[in-house]
Amino acid sequence: MTIRERAPLGILRGVRVRGVGARWFTFSMSDDVTFWFDPSCPFTWRTSRWLMAVTEARGLTIDWRLMSLAILNEDKPIAGPARARQEGGRRLARLLVAVDEKYDTEVMERLYAELGRRIHGEHREIDDRVILESLEDAGLPDHLLSQADDAQMDEYLVESHYEGQDRIGTEAGSPILAIGDGPGFFGPVVVPVPEGEAAEKLFDAVRLLSAVPEFSELKTARNPL
Repeated sequence: MTIRERAPLGILRGVRVRGVGARWFTFSMSDDVTFWFDPSCPFTWRTSRWLMAVTEARGLTIDWRLMSLAILNEDKPIAGPARARQEGGRRLARLLVAVDEKYDTEVMERLYAELGRRIHGEHREIDDRVILESLEDAGLPDHLLSQADDAQMDEYLVESHYEGQDRIGTEAGSPILAIGDGPGFFGPVVVPVPEGEAAEKLFDAVRLLSAVPEFSELKTARNPL
């Protein structure tokens, strides 16, 4: 099943399903996760590695949804290098949407892993060479590179992005995580990626906080990348 097939009907029809500012407080909780991500974000990459390890160990699923820091910051004064990276993230998001539609979410996850390993693990720039190498190692044809510049992918990307903003109830960066039918939260931001018991404790903590309607924010200084 693809991410588009799992999307709410409002998205498929090109209609916003909530206005930013709404809060989702349905608490018939399962432990399955919905995860909005911008593939250019290094913090998001680390969160995704933690989340994949925990959900795999527990037999849970991740519903992958794309978002875009380029869309989020379109009308904001962003420094040139950061703007270029975010636009690179938009290209990657288009590609991932196209791969998900042509194949399935498992293949999309595999491509994201190859892209992330190069961009966030090896600290390489987002360019055609990195994309082509990632496509090859993910077992995908190189002609898919053209999808990174296909503006037709933007319709789904924009709607998916705003679905994540609506789920959290305010403007937020990447990633956004929701457990079961609970509200969305920005983060968690993890540096380095927690493992073993620490990874399990973090997931349990997020799950518990998701079940408390009165809870809205908890923050501390970030560890450096």
